[in-house]
Amino acid sequence: MAYPDLRSFLADLGDDLLHVRDEFDPKFEIAAVLRSLPADAPAALFENVRGYPGARVAGNLFGGRRRVARAFGTTEERLAQTWLDNKQRAIPPVAAKSIPVQEVVHRAPDELLPLLPILTHHEKDGAPFITTGVVLCTDPVTGRRGMGIHRMMIKGGNRLGILLANPPLSQFHANAEAKGEALDVAIALGLEPATLLASVVRSGPLGPDKMAVAGGLRGDPVELARALTVNVEVPARAEIVIEGRILPGVREPEGPFGENTGYYFSNVSPVVEVTSVTHRDNFIYPGLCPWSGDVDTLLSLAAGTELLGQLQTMVAGVVDLDLTGGTAGFSAAIAVRNCPRHEVRRLVMLALNLDKRLKTVTVVDDDVNIRDPREVAWAMATRYLPERDTVIIGGAEGYVIDPSSAGSSVGSKAGFVATRGAGPEFDRVTLPAAALAKAQALLATLRN
Repeated sequence: MAYPDLRSFLADLGDDLLHVRDEFDPKFEIAAVLRSLPADAPAALFENVRGYPGARVAGNLFGGRRRVARAFGTTEERLAQTWLDNKQRAIPPVAAKSIPVQEVVHRAPDELLPLLPILTHHEKDGAPFITTGVVLCTDPVTGRRGMGIHRMMIKGGNRLGILLANPPLSQFHANAEAKGEALDVAIALGLEPATLLASVVRSGPLGPDKMAVAGGLRGDPVELARALTVNVEVPARAEIVIEGRILPGVREPEGPFGENTGYYFSNVSPVVEVTSVTHRDNFIYPGLCPWSGDVDTLLSLAAGTELLGQLQTMVAGVVDLDLTGGTAGFSAAIAVRNCPRHEVRRLVMLALNLDKRLKTVTVVDDDVNIRDPREVAWAMATRYLPERDTVIIGGAEGYVIDPSSAGSSVGSKAGFVATRGAGPEFDRVTLPAAALAKAQALLATLRN
C-alpha cells in the first residue's frame, strides 16, 4: 500500500510504535534513546518535547528490515527484489490539490531553533544538526530536479551550514556559483519512507527523476506544490519544509559533528540563508541519530540494494548483499551461489570500484547468512586463506568522512574471498528441519 505521508505510516504501525509520553529534551536526551534502542525495537514517537508544545519527534523509523518491508507492502525476504522491481516503475509526480505542509507559515524567520526541535546528538557536536533533511533544488544549467539527504548545522539566526559531499546537488551548487548566483533550495522533513529512501537512490544524468523513482517505490505519484519563497517544488504532505538559498562564494566552518563513522568530523562548507519555514499543525520532526541501527538499515536498503542490482547484471550467481552495520556503508558482505573463484575475484573488484564509499567486501556462499556477523566470521575463519584469498586495491579515492584517509584524497580497498571454492568439501553441521521449526515456534512465543 502507498502511505500518503509519515503520520499515516506511523498510525499503521500499531504495537510497532512506542509512544513516549515522558518529557524529553531535543538536546542529547532524544538521541540517547534512539542510540540505545535494540535492533528489534519499535519506532519511537516522542510526544512531550521540552520547549516545543504541540510538536512531536519520531525516530528509529528504519530500525529493522521488518518495518521497512511493511512500508513497501512486502516481506523481509522479498524486500530487496521489491525495491529493485518498483524502482523501475517510475511514476512522475503530480500537482497537489491540497498543501498540508503550508498550514503554518513563518516568513523570514529570525531564528530556526525556536520553531523546530532540531536534535543535538553527541556531546561534542558544535550545534544541533538536521540529519534527515531531503534537500530539493533545480540545476540552473539543465533544469533537472535534484534531491538528496545532506547534513546541516544550525549556525544561529537564519543560517545553516550544509555539507555538499555528493552529486548531484554539489554540481548544481557549482553551476550556480559559476554564474555568481545563489541556489534556491527547499529542505523537506518528515516524509513517508518511500520518498525519503528515493532521495538517496543513485540516479545519473540520464536516469529518471528521483521524484518519479519515489512514485514507483510508493506505487503512487508524489504530490508536489510550489514553495512560497524559492523556485522549488516541495512534497505537499511533508511535515516541515525549510526554504532558502545557498549563498554563492560563501564557505564557513561546519562541525564538529558525530558522523555515521562513529567519529567527529568538521568541514568548511557552503551556507544556506533561510527565507521561510512552513509546517503542518502539530508537526512531527524526524529524528535520525548517526551511527545507529536506523542508519544501518537505511544505507543497506538504499545503497546496498542499488549495488546488488548492478552486480547481478554483471556477475552470474550473485544472490544477496548487505552493508555491515556500524561501518557507515564502508563494508559489505555478498552471498553467491555456484560462483567460480575467479568470478568471485572479479566480483570483488567490481563491487569495490562501483561504490566509492565501499572499502572492504567479503564474499561468502549462500549457505551463510550475511546478516549474521557470527556466520560471516565463521566463513572467514574456515573458508578463507589470507595469502590466496585477499584482493588489495591501492591508490583508490578516499571518502570524505573516512577518518583513515583524513587529510588525503587517496585511500585503499580490500576484498576477502571466503567461499568454499574448489578445495576439499566438508559438510556443515545441520539440524533436522522439523526440530528447527519447533524451536522457532517456542522462541516466537517467548518474544511475544
